[in-house]
Amino acid sequence: MVIFTSVCANYVHKARTLAQSVKQHIPDAKMILCLVEREIDPRIPADYFDDIVLAKDAWEGNFDRFIFKHAIVEASTAVKGQFFRYLMDRFVDEDKFVYLDPDVYVYEDFPELKAELDQHPIVLCPHLLRPGNIDMELSSTAHGVYNLGFLGISRSEEGRKCVDWWAERLYLYCYDDIQRGIFTDQKWFDLAPCFFDVKIFKHHGYDFAPWSLMNCNVTKDDSNNYLVDGDPLRFIHFSGYGRCAEDCMTKWMPEEGKLFRELYEDYSVRHDRNDADKISKTPWGYASYTSGEHIEDCVRAAYRSNWDVMFLYENPFEHSNAEYRKLLGISDSGTVKKPSEIRRLFAKAKYTLKTKGIGGLARAFFRWLKYTI
Repeated sequence: MVIFTSVCANYVHKARTLAQSVKQHIPDAKMILCLVEREIDPRIPADYFDDIVLAKDAWEGNFDRFIFKHAIVEASTAVKGQFFRYLMDRFVDEDKFVYLDPDVYVYEDFPELKAELDQHPIVLCPHLLRPGNIDMELSSTAHGVYNLGFLGISRSEEGRKCVDWWAERLYLYCYDDIQRGIFTDQKWFDLAPCFFDVKIFKHHGYDFAPWSLMNCNVTKDDSNNYLVDGDPLRFIHFSGYGRCAEDCMTKWMPEEGKLFRELYEDYSVRHDRNDADKISKTPWGYASYTSGEHIEDCVRAAYRSNWDVMFLYENPFEHSNAEYRKLLGISDSGTVKKPSEIRRLFAKAKYTLKTKGIGGLARAFFRWLKYTI
């Protein structure tokens, strides 16, 4: 089994905590870190990672142009589909591939999941396993029915088809844009059971999370192992760790929720210990141009919607906010004005000349004349 997580440097401490739990409870698993940074920070120890791979080194195509479109909250999810493909191509002797969010902590091996992946190409966990929490029901309709903090894929034709489909969608649309029906990588998987052979895994001990607390029943068996509604606890997804998780415990945790509180506090100690070097304060390597100038959010948002400008430069990080504001028609207030036709044609001509030479530019010009005169 290959397990991976994907982070920018500010979440490395969470990934360390996850990796330690994987190595303790699933020692035969390969634990891979996908790092969405320009380089590997020397502070990241490899003790609990079998390998640390820069996302750009697992990419197909122009990574700079791709990542420039994304804010940090989108970046580590946007590469997940392609990284699944990379791992499946690299580890040809492995037949089970699992993604876990960095804020997951593993408590036991995954025998039930392994059995499901022997029978099914794709395994998903829903956010909710029972009705009643209307806040989370509404949230699921907006953010996705299935939680992509976990995903299991087996080596199979169907599994690879699903990964390829997902990677292609993430290449085009992995944004935090709920108004358009997109929530990073996650909302796409609402469609997966329609397109592929998907096992919807309804086991209370997998992907247990703060949103699962309403009416839950956390107990211990005679061997002192944790159970969730009678199912053995395999991993907790400490999503929203901090204020958000604390709010969920306040609102939804049953009166007898002492055991979950113990688990949360133990995780908190491990989590903070892994941030002793303050790696969580590390600036994101793709937050700035090569000059050091910070990339404005309005530039990223306009760039992702303008294909002519997006393909104008091989490396968008070599330019500036001022240059992109002009090309994209961004006003001083940050709003986007529709670029003039002359500016759009100039940008397209400049790119064609650069990539196809004067002959290519001439051919494009005559095609334009053919369809406009």
